[in-house]
Amino acid sequence: MITPVALPLSWSTAVPDWKDRISTRGSLFPELPLHDAYAEKALTIFKGLRCPDLDGFPEYGAVCDDWVFDLVRVIFGSYDPEVKKRYLREFFVMIPKKNGKTAIAAAIIVTACILNMSPEAQFILIAPSIELARGAFDHAAGIIKRTPRIRPLFAPPQESTRTIKNLNAKIPSKIMIKAADADIVTGLKNATVLIDETHVFANRPSAKGVFTEIRGALSHPKNRHFLLQITTQSKIAPHGVFKSEIQTARAVRDGTLARPMLPLLYELPEEIARKDGWKDEALWPLVNPHMGRSVDMDYLRDELRKAEEEGTESLALVASQHFNVQVGSGTHDDRWIGADYWAEATVKGLTLEELIARCEVCVAGIDGGGMDDLLGLTVVGRERKTRAWLSWSRAWVHRIALERRKSIAPILEDLEKAGELVICKHPTQDVDDLVSLVGSLHRAGVLPKKAGVGLDPEGVAAIVDALELDGIPTEMLVPVSQGYRLNGAIKGAERKLFDGSLRHADQALMTWCVGNAKTETRGNAVIVTKAVSGSGKIDPLMALFNAVWLMSLNPAATARMDDYFAALEAST
Repeated sequence: MITPVALPLSWSTAVPDWKDRISTRGSLFPELPLHDAYAEKALTIFKGLRCPDLDGFPEYGAVCDDWVFDLVRVIFGSYDPEVKKRYLREFFVMIPKKNGKTAIAAAIIVTACILNMSPEAQFILIAPSIELARGAFDHAAGIIKRTPRIRPLFAPPQESTRTIKNLNAKIPSKIMIKAADADIVTGLKNATVLIDETHVFANRPSAKGVFTEIRGALSHPKNRHFLLQITTQSKIAPHGVFKSEIQTARAVRDGTLARPMLPLLYELPEEIARKDGWKDEALWPLVNPHMGRSVDMDYLRDELRKAEEEGTESLALVASQHFNVQVGSGTHDDRWIGADYWAEATVKGLTLEELIARCEVCVAGIDGGGMDDLLGLTVVGRERKTRAWLSWSRAWVHRIALERRKSIAPILEDLEKAGELVICKHPTQDVDDLVSLVGSLHRAGVLPKKAGVGLDPEGVAAIVDALELDGIPTEMLVPVSQGYRLNGAIKGAERKLFDGSLRHADQALMTWCVGNAKTETRGNAVIVTKAVSGSGKIDPLMALFNAVWLMSLNPAATARMDDYFAALEAST
């Protein structure tokens, strides 16, 4: 949990009108009381550095846009060299590929090392892989090599350790380039840290600990160092450390959280990006501030065209990496149509207990696969009087799934923390828990006498046996045919989401599953499958369709519940 830090009003970095600003290509920087002399000194150094990978080795001042210069001003101008106090300690920049992330990061770290006044300081750039770490090192070394004025300040670069030493004998320091997937990042007591592609770095098991160490080092009242993250959006739905970092940055930007951080996020408002709105070419320059410099419109058109030919995965990749669209329910053409209405159909704080209390009758849908899949349960209830439908879901998974599907392990762990998914501690925990929840529906008298629990016919023998042993009558259990036979339930759910007569508990579990779903046409029917084989779990969503199929049969409330509600109404 993030503890808000009280900032002087003049150092607030909130930009609550960012949507208006980005739509008009306005500045995303807040007004700040920068220490101009130090800011301009840093900017002069930065602008005079030469780009080692461009023809003629032009200076950064000639190839960068104003947003880069503003970033440099804020990074260095938020430090007061007279009282040795830094007012902004963190900078979070989210910008699409091809906008010069690594080149800008390398130049900023060289600038910081030149201005350094802390003995034995380290200026560390963490790249997402060994290959990219070599590239970042070559870029930093190339800047020094191609900029004659600063060349005498540094020793020859050490390629074996990816280290460049500053030759200032009184205040020694060094630039270090580390690879997130190989190097151990420790001992960050006197260090400025730049993280390139946070969404990749955050997948490391040690990422949370490294962030804790960095922030601990920056907390000293006389600290002059800073943390800069420059990243694109995640290639999959944000999770784990990256999810918390981007949530923090957005909260600071929106003004709901005070923290000594500058968030600079080049992203479209969600309502515009959703439903493929990001494909509008007129919007591309809004999130690509280096359009016409390092970003080419024709290149982006070609990338989009290829992605549309290759399918869902490629399209989501282009959307996230070139337009900072957060991967979810709105990034592919063959998404389930119900995804377009999912976000607007939530009931905040809806629990299973509340659903039971509000509904005259409930049905349960169950879907599960192999040992590395989820077991999904979705309960759909029909409200008294309004006859609107409410749904609530839960899922279970065994530890083997996290080991086999490492890419989604952090997502599953986040869902467990939210209380929406259970990572099982023993072999039968998933079935035991599911039976207990279905049993609670039966004991509450809200299951219909027949066809109250719908199951995918494949691989459910253990669940059926356990339900019957718990006292669920056989006639309550019914197999729900899958494939094209589920077409009616799929389209029925879409329609009811559209007209507002199906609403659901606001659960990240289901938002993730809905975003993972894609549709395929089979004859006159539509079926829902995984957008990404193996890792794109949709079992709780399929359980929803099973429950929708049962509720579409218009089940009658049991006599016990009818009597209960009649007595309740009579008493009030």
